[in-house]
Amino acid sequence: MPLFRFSSLSECLMTERAVFAGGCFWGVEYLIKKLPGVISTQVGYTGGKSADPTYKEVCSGRTGHVEAIEVIFDPEKITYEELVKFFFEIHDPTQRNGQGPDIGTQYHSVIFYENEEQKEVIEKLIAILVKKGFDVATEVLPVAPFYPAEDYHQDYYNKTRHQPYCHFHVKRF
Repeated sequence: MPLFRFSSLSECLMTERAVFAGGCFWGVEYLIKKLPGVISTQVGYTGGKSADPTYKEVCSGRTGHVEAIEVIFDPEKITYEELVKFFFEIHDPTQRNGQGPDIGTQYHSVIFYENEEQKEVIEKLIAILVKKGFDVATEVLPVAPFYPAEDYHQDYYNKTRHQPYCHFHVKRF
């Protein structure tokens, strides 16, 4: 669903939203926020049963939430398909319930779609990966309520000057 943001009184910017879960949200955010056309990112929790969960609750595995990233982007500078391709290239879409050393249901790979067009793009790209021999574990689910994570999780790697340890760009398309 398009969002409208005003960067000045005379300019209206049409934006779109994407929601990805691919393991630890710090690494996914760190890499996606660098893409041209990405306006903003926010890490948080989605897909679970309770409202407004905490990090500790999500890590318990009892809420059903995954660590996720909400991406607001300019579709004239980067397409949804380009974002989804990049997402598939910065995490292991074949790993179930984790990424690298981070294991647990909160690290499961999921793409949450906002409309049928997004769903079709995701399914098309998964079909390409399957044809290439990947056993894709990424779930495709309708968008669910998104709860922003605590402030210290936002833009974590830039704040701490660390580097992602679970997420690397690996060309798959």
